[in-house]
Amino acid sequence: MTTTPLRLGLLGCADFARAKMLPGLAHVPEVRLTACAARERAKAEVYAAQFGGEAVEGYAALLGREDVDAVYVPLPNSLHHPWALQALKAGKHVLLEKPLTPTGAEAAELVAAARTHGVQLMENFLFLQHTQTRAVLDLIAAGGIGTPRMLHSSFGVPPREREDIRLDPALAGGALLDLGTYPVRAAGLLLGHPLRPLGATLHIDPATGVDTRGGALLTGPQGELAQLSFAFGVSYRSYYELWGTEGRIVVERAFTAPPDHRPRVTVERGGRSEELGLAAYDQYAATWREFARRIRTGEQPAAYESELLAHAALLEEIGRVAERH
Repeated sequence: MTTTPLRLGLLGCADFARAKMLPGLAHVPEVRLTACAARERAKAEVYAAQFGGEAVEGYAALLGREDVDAVYVPLPNSLHHPWALQALKAGKHVLLEKPLTPTGAEAAELVAAARTHGVQLMENFLFLQHTQTRAVLDLIAAGGIGTPRMLHSSFGVPPREREDIRLDPALAGGALLDLGTYPVRAAGLLLGHPLRPLGATLHIDPATGVDTRGGALLTGPQGELAQLSFAFGVSYRSYYELWGTEGRIVVERAFTAPPDHRPRVTVERGGRSEELGLAAYDQYAATWREFARRIRTGEQPAAYESELLAHAALLEEIGRVAERH
């Protein structure tokens, strides 16, 4: 039986969409791009010519189209809440770039709107759909390292261009929301919630006014501990190490594995080290397939909603308690 493709609208012609997400979409017949919206029609036309669909001037115009079932929103952080909320109220399913929102209250409003209007809301953490993450979760479930107790995770990237939107405080830029959100999400996934910050630090760049590096120490109800760091302007690293009562798991290229990357998950237990080699996997295409599946099945588990809310609240709390220097 042939399934009618999900009709997708691009709400914002971002560079990340063009470089990563839309090329992945080309491998997913379950989703078809029908419209690309930008503030300026000329930019929308460039994306439409490359990836398909009709160019649309203005985000509101796209939300009013009957040939759009769902939207992908890769807008700057400060615009996530207002435009995702409008999309949900218009009856559109929403795949929203991480972080879902800068505040827990805004996240709660989006989750409630999705429930009220009977549509899907999905936060775009690509690594959650990757086979290496599934392999780690399977190892934990099988008792491969005993009970997880501690997590060390880092995510850093080389310097950004001065015009990069992630360096604009008016757009809710900064390393915590752009990069730190990944280790924080990994902590919730691998150690479980609730987690709370024991302390945090953020370095504020005087030239831009945003945080460009920082760290956080989180703890859980059973004494679980997560030591997290994140930074712009450093050598690239995307990593976590999960330490349990009987062993540990190490994952390099944890958050941004390209489609041709062959992941390796290192497991140490009983004085022995084993490297699990996995096949290359396209987490971009996998995310589109998962988004389409949720819409097709109508699945929006309460556990997923709770995770969205817990993560948004924790990220906001880290920013609130952080010492700035």
